Amino acid sequence: MPYPQAPWTLQGYAIQTLHLVNVDQVRPLIPLELKIISVWPGKTLASVYLSHYGPGSVLEYSELIVAPAVVNYQRKIGGWISHIYVDNADSVAGGREIWGLPKELAKFTWEEGKYVTVHQENQKLCSLEYNHQSLAWRQWLTASAFGIKGTDLLIFPAEFESVLGLIGSKLEIPPESPFSGIGLGQPWLTVRCEQMSLRVDAPKVIGQ
Repeated sequence: MPYPQAPWTLQGYAIQTLHLVNVDQVRPLIPLELKIISVWPGKTLASVYLSHYGPGSVLEYSELIVAPAVVNYQRKIGGWISHIYVDNADSVAGGREIWGLPKELAKFTWEEGKYVTVHQENQKLCSLEYNHQSLAWRQWLTASAFGIKGTDLLIFPAEFESVLGLIGSKLEIPPESPFSGIGLGQPWLTVRCEQMSLRVDAPKVIGQ
């Protein structure tokens, strides 16, 4: 088995953008069993997460996660991941077989402190231009996400500690990108994570 077993501990840096999107627009991307949480009438919270995990991680790779909504299932709240890309084949296998995530391979080009671009073969998935953070603070957080493996609905927690800072960013998603239909637009908030330590635990089956 080429990938490590859960939990995965990862260290590096990340940029996360937050967006208000239309519930009706993202509903087709999410299993009907999951209730979409509205944070504003007709709107839910979507996010784009771009990260690089380096030395000290169980695997070293870059990652793009697109979560079009925050959802609720039997009083359990978490993010639904519709698209996820990495540049490490072992991460693809582990993500699919442990957490039921639809990981695919992609190529990441980082110019640290300026921008990141993600391609899949000749197709550009997205690019994010961003700037350095000024005010920063250390924060510990925990969050959950859902996955599907076979007919099982899974949930898994992640613990996160990082130096956080609010930054400006510009997100570009070409019309031909697989997630262009989410209607992300420009972020209303972008967070940069430095000196990040992330632990992703094994999933639990919570439904069918």
